[in-house]
Amino acid sequence: MEFQTLDDYPQGWTFRHREMPVPAELMADIQPLSEADALRYWKQHISAEATHAEHFLSDDWPSKADVWHTQGQWQALWESDDPELPEELAFDDWEDNTQVFFCYDCHNVIRTNWKTFRQCWKNFLFYDDGPLLLGKRRLQVARFHSDGSFEVGSR
Repeated sequence: MEFQTLDDYPQGWTFRHREMPVPAELMADIQPLSEADALRYWKQHISAEATHAEHFLSDDWPSKADVWHTQGQWQALWESDDPELPEELAFDDWEDNTQVFFCYDCHNVIRTNWKTFRQCWKNFLFYDDGPLLLGKRRLQVARFHSDGSFEVGSR
């Protein structure tokens, strides 16, 4: 996989935000995929045709109701001083070094590890219009909505 630097990544500012700066030691773990590799990842793991969560087709796994089994709210925690993820997103069987992919759309996918995502999840959610969280070789997934809600499921 090829990556962009956070300086070159258009949404990289979310990780340098003055009110929520990511610690320097974690910045190297936040790796935006190149546009070509983001598109390839999206097509292989999310949708061969839809370019964004708003455009999922009925046969795309994220649009199937039986995928999603738990709902919750993330907005209040995001606005608080509490750094913890919502409890329903704990994914206790994911190790700290589990590779995760945070997928905004077919051109914006970020690879990181579970430990870094847990510590910086608020930065990832500056853009909250349907991004998906997937773990490498993991069935659990999460989808975030701009109304402050999320869904957890199994693909």
